[in-house]
Amino acid sequence: METGRPATLAYRGLVTSPHALASQAGVSALQAGGSAVDAAIAAAAVLAVVYPHMTSVGGDAFWLIYDARAGAVRSLEAAGRAAAAARIEWFMDRGLREIPMRGIVPATLTVPGAVDGWCEAHAAYGRLPLSDDLAPAVSYARDGFPVTARVARSIERAADLLAADLSAARIFLVEGKPPAEGRRLTNPDLARTLERLAEGRAGFYEGQTARELARHAREHGGFYTERDLAEQRSKWSASIRVTYRGVTIHEPPPPTQGLSVLQALRLVEPYEIGTRPFLGPDHVHLLVQAKQIAFFDRDRLVADPDFVPVPVDRLLSSTYLDERRRLMDREHALPWDRVPSEGSLAGDTVYVAAVDREGNAASLIQSVYSDFGSGVVAGRTGVVLQNRGAYFSLDPVHPNRLEPGKRPLHTLIASLAFKNGRLWQVLGCMGADGQAQIHLQVYTAMIDYGLDIQQAVEAPRWLAGRFALGEPRDLLNLEGRFPESTVAELVRRGHAVNRWEAWNERAGHAHGITIDPASGVLAGGADPRSDGAAIGY
Repeated sequence: METGRPATLAYRGLVTSPHALASQAGVSALQAGGSAVDAAIAAAAVLAVVYPHMTSVGGDAFWLIYDARAGAVRSLEAAGRAAAAARIEWFMDRGLREIPMRGIVPATLTVPGAVDGWCEAHAAYGRLPLSDDLAPAVSYARDGFPVTARVARSIERAADLLAADLSAARIFLVEGKPPAEGRRLTNPDLARTLERLAEGRAGFYEGQTARELARHAREHGGFYTERDLAEQRSKWSASIRVTYRGVTIHEPPPPTQGLSVLQALRLVEPYEIGTRPFLGPDHVHLLVQAKQIAFFDRDRLVADPDFVPVPVDRLLSSTYLDERRRLMDREHALPWDRVPSEGSLAGDTVYVAAVDREGNAASLIQSVYSDFGSGVVAGRTGVVLQNRGAYFSLDPVHPNRLEPGKRPLHTLIASLAFKNGRLWQVLGCMGADGQAQIHLQVYTAMIDYGLDIQQAVEAPRWLAGRFALGEPRDLLNLEGRFPESTVAELVRRGHAVNRWEAWNERAGHAHGITIDPASGVLAGGADPRSDGAAIGY
């Protein structure tokens, strides 16, 4: 398959992300003697400045980290926990059946978690001072960065939302208008916030920044307090994994949807889809059904395991998956009402992959959930606050119900994959509910069809589900580069097909790094649906 660009090849180190300036910051950290974790922090911090519609130091993050010397994978869950005052009764008393998607309520329902994850990962694996990792982001926030066409369009789409918040409007609306492509955008308040963070975790969760975050929440009717911020902590745990056609794939455990990727892979494995035409109707049809079945389990059972037991081992067992596979129908679309699932494809996230010269790897996913998160900037911090708390359920018997100190179900997932016990792939993407579907498509493209990482992230993509209320829940969105014969056959089998143009950013940004086991060469892929680049040295 011919692609628009080749994979980036390097020996010493490589970083890929959805913005070239962030990838370059990560590679600079590697060249200065930093680790893969240093590189990922540097890139993620720059993204929090130059991609403010998709990420922020006010969001959440999840890591998978590979320690080459120990030969071990660790999961770091940097998800913000619900404030002590965050209770279902508060919403019931106001007649609310769902948590609002925008505004101060979701903005402050959970504490920002990503920054604590940066500090935890750095304490365990960083080699450079944290101030060095953050220096490029500080510079872009203080001195400005050029707005890309994608960012300009995102600000324009969100102009009314941003105008409703004075702090957000002051940063993102230049003289009250969205900035044009190429316009210099600055965020000096965020530069000062990052400079305080450079001194350590307390520079964000205590002291001046924490006081301003809490003051802003208190004065606008929000939830979290100085104590909630001070008590926020990330959690180290083991990854979850399965072996698919000889490749061992690791995903983060609940409260993420990593389980759904692993279930879907195991569900389709007996069909040997690599024997069927790439992008053909069987290829798409079987993967879509596997996704549907996996998401049914996700929406019923996945929640914060600190509060609710999640039966991961049973859900990944051969006995259970053999039973669930009986639902799959090779000739007809699986009706949504047979395996209903909730959620939405709409969401904004960034992913960073980094590998250093010792073979250590960082797989980092970070997000504010919706476009510009809650639409709220926290006073004079320059921090865009996420709306991840809106993913909680207000159903008092649902496993993902809102409770103080709890983490919501997360769509955020990052992955690592191994062949013959050796690291082979670092992979991730944006896209809310689309993330699990994109992992599924990219992994099968590489494993079953032999595509390289750049070919796999550029291949035409589908996403099953809806972006907004009013759309069919079983909508099958297809990029325009699928063969016409595939589209016609999917329609015949009963799929509710929605045709996109050839390239659609809604299909997500996927990025990854492949490590060749024979030569050790690193091959980086960057999604052309983003402003990203894979950069090595």
